[in-house]
Amino acid sequence: MPKLTRIPMREQDPKERINNFNEVALGYSEEEALLEASRCLQCPKPRCVEGCPVGIDIPAFISLIRERRYREAYRKIKEKDSLPAITGRVCPQENQCEKTCVLARTGEPIAIGRLERFVADYCVEDTQNIEKDPPNGKRVAVVGSGPAGLTVSADLAKLGYSVTLFEALHLPGGVLAYGIPDFRLPKDIIRREFEYVKALGVEFIPNVVVGKTVLLDELLNDYSAVFIGSGAGAPVFLNIPGENLLGIYSANEFLSRINLMRAHLFPEYDTPLRVGKKVLVIGGGNVAMDSARVSRRLGAEVTVLYRRSREELPARLEEIKRAEEEGVNFIFLSAPLAFTGNGGWVDTVECQEMELGEPDESGRRSPIPKKGSTFTLKVDTVIIAIGNRPNPIISKTTQGLNIGRHGEILVDPATGKTSKVGVFAGGDIVSGSATVIEAMGAGRRSAIAIHRYLTTGVW
Repeated sequence: MPKLTRIPMREQDPKERINNFNEVALGYSEEEALLEASRCLQCPKPRCVEGCPVGIDIPAFISLIRERRYREAYRKIKEKDSLPAITGRVCPQENQCEKTCVLARTGEPIAIGRLERFVADYCVEDTQNIEKDPPNGKRVAVVGSGPAGLTVSADLAKLGYSVTLFEALHLPGGVLAYGIPDFRLPKDIIRREFEYVKALGVEFIPNVVVGKTVLLDELLNDYSAVFIGSGAGAPVFLNIPGENLLGIYSANEFLSRINLMRAHLFPEYDTPLRVGKKVLVIGGGNVAMDSARVSRRLGAEVTVLYRRSREELPARLEEIKRAEEEGVNFIFLSAPLAFTGNGGWVDTVECQEMELGEPDESGRRSPIPKKGSTFTLKVDTVIIAIGNRPNPIISKTTQGLNIGRHGEILVDPATGKTSKVGVFAGGDIVSGSATVIEAMGAGRRSAIAIHRYLTTGVW
């Protein structure tokens, strides 16, 4: 067994980072990466690969790191993952490739994500040796430039297709750009990875809302196939009294104002954002942690209200830990009942204490109200971060698409084929809110299926 323990990654000091939006995690040095890579057992039957939604040959790229062949390691990752600098930062490796690592049985798994990030950052200028098939004369439209759309675009461009990528916003990245703060995923990293996709020949057209600016059926007239990766950008609300008071934001709006419209730099940028001294974030996922940590950087006292216990928090453990280090408070086993206001602005939240019952369909124990146990919190701002659903614009303007009860597009999970001939879909528009790497996996499967469809003509 390796003698080394897992190599920690350096981070900004919590007292410093709550005053800036710079990246918190600082990455591995070359020496640290080599030490961590030396822990890998190079298993003959690597279970870590099975845990990766895009099937990266993990032992191979780690072996190349050990040999200091970093550019070859980078290209090995790129065989399956077009966005390694992104996935190395935000992919929940602890629940995927690292969870299935053999070393996890008796200790700490290999830090696969940190090594992936090291390789991607080390090879930042590597745009050489982009291998592509010759043009085949067929055109594919991709709707949405999030992780699913970027992946399917890159994979198809490599196969010789002429790919046009339509984005509703003015910048590429989808949820990567509007949903994740700079301190977790800097915008220059998104731009860098997007430049690789463009270098493959993908045409990017921003400010196009498919279903409004152009209909899906119109795209089918001009393209051989269409992939829908428009994400799940419609927020879910609580539907409780007082939710329409001023000072109450969906996490989508709050984070978009910061991440995309740079409201924290007002008046240098034109978008204002009113955040009071006491901010309450409702929810327990990564979006809730992002909202809470942004609010701390805006100078607020922040509390996260979550209806289950700490053990059931769905956010990544490292993000929960960082939020606590930054001074975010948590109230567990509690849920909001109603908001009240003063002068139209929210100022109080009535809350219900909860207790845990039997597990629900998610596998977590269901929160049950405690009779007679309520309390109130004074607040200036509330951010609701309890989930998202697909935007219905495409489904409501397109005939022949089968839609699920939550507005998701129904597909064959192995291929991404929809009920409409020539149309494929993947990512959050199909699964609801999920991880970046899961959306990328859906994009890869759809790219393979689109290629098969366009070369055989068989739907």
